[in-house]
Amino acid sequence: MDWFTASDYWLSRLVFQRALAAVYLVGFLTAALQFRALIGQRGMLPVPRFVERVPFKRAPSLFQLHYSDPFFAVCAWAGCAVSAGLLAGLDSLLPLWGGMLLWLVPWVLYLSIVNVGQTWYSFGWESLLLEVGFLAVFLGNDEVAPPVVVLFLLRWILFRVEFGAGLIKMRGDECWRKLTCLDHHHETQPMPGPLSWFFHHLPRPLHRVEVAANHVTQLVVPFALFTPQPVATAAAALMIVTQLWLVLSGNFSWLNWITIVLALSAVQFPSDPPSVPDAPLWYEVVVLAVAALLVGLSYQPVRNMISRRQIMNRSFDPLHLVNTYGAFGSVGRVRYEVVVEGTADDVPREDSDWREYDFKGKPGDPRRWPRQFAPYHLRLDWMMWFAALSPAYAGSWFGALVERLLENDRDTLKLLRRSPFPPDAPPRFVRARLFRYRYTNWRELRETGACWERTYVREYLPPTRLTGVAQRS
Repeated sequence: MDWFTASDYWLSRLVFQRALAAVYLVGFLTAALQFRALIGQRGMLPVPRFVERVPFKRAPSLFQLHYSDPFFAVCAWAGCAVSAGLLAGLDSLLPLWGGMLLWLVPWVLYLSIVNVGQTWYSFGWESLLLEVGFLAVFLGNDEVAPPVVVLFLLRWILFRVEFGAGLIKMRGDECWRKLTCLDHHHETQPMPGPLSWFFHHLPRPLHRVEVAANHVTQLVVPFALFTPQPVATAAAALMIVTQLWLVLSGNFSWLNWITIVLALSAVQFPSDPPSVPDAPLWYEVVVLAVAALLVGLSYQPVRNMISRRQIMNRSFDPLHLVNTYGAFGSVGRVRYEVVVEGTADDVPREDSDWREYDFKGKPGDPRRWPRQFAPYHLRLDWMMWFAALSPAYAGSWFGALVERLLENDRDTLKLLRRSPFPPDAPPRFVRARLFRYRYTNWRELRETGACWERTYVREYLPPTRLTGVAQRS
């Protein structure tokens, strides 16, 4: 079938595949370095406990069949190795079917991780990586030109990501309609970056322009993805520029980067495509069957997207094949942070020697400037932001975190920037307090060198010792 492939997108496919492999690599690296403390056998939310109560059909995963920390580590590092191979172009050295199987490996491995990851893997970009990664299996390699239907489905994902996010904003917080959300967003976002303070202090009229431009990019430009070239390329380029702006303004894991990867698939790069044979019949049948399946599965996400009760970041099938997306339907006006402290004193008093635990990404010491971590995902730091919004978000894991701190658990302490206690002398008590954080202004920054100013609000968790935590669980 002559219409089945589009040789003009040969370079677009190459750029897309290598970029996607890089995102996969970050995802697997994040899992390999953090899983023991989060979902390991002695993690805060252990996988073995999860698979005991959740059947395979609801959460298909290799770890439903067998789990041990060494086995998880092998899977995560194998995902890193395969992703690195794909990044280097290993799939182009294999026959078509071999390249497809190679792309299937990271998808199966990452699906297995996400489906047992529980709260730690409940972010929209997990499903987005899986949805994009599944389509990448059928995009082909150097033996065939890129299939038109797969390129179309990649644009369909990008459309839902952008348009869904735009709709959730317009239906959600009124500050998006009033163009005032960026008066607060850079200060209250989950994990500020090194430039977020400066973005926050941009003139308010410029914030209005930013919001208006965001609405255009998310609510108007996505429709241009389905127009002829070069209009579709221009639309994708606008989305890439918007996403790079977001990369500079905060730490959003790989959400912005996977969106950029999707947009790259719609860019028609000038190139001289190689001469390749027609796609084999079996490949055409497989691709068209998968496309029909995905179009059918799009019903629920589309229904949700046009609903007045639109929800964000939800999967409608256990394989995460077609999902709904969205971000920041509401924007907080005040930033709260949970500050965790420990003391070695036998009796915890207000004047005891309380020492603060220092997290890698979330705000803590007002004088410590935020760092850039994205696309790497600091899962504990992100969940601490949710914990500050409401203790209900932390009910399943915060007690376990405190217990691990009281034990000086090595794997848990690796998730932190610094522990105030030596390895052989854990704290006797741990407490948590809630503070209100706000950015300092230019004058305060010059005088104090602090980018944050914080004010005590209330007790979050009273002083707790190891036996007390054990009684709670």
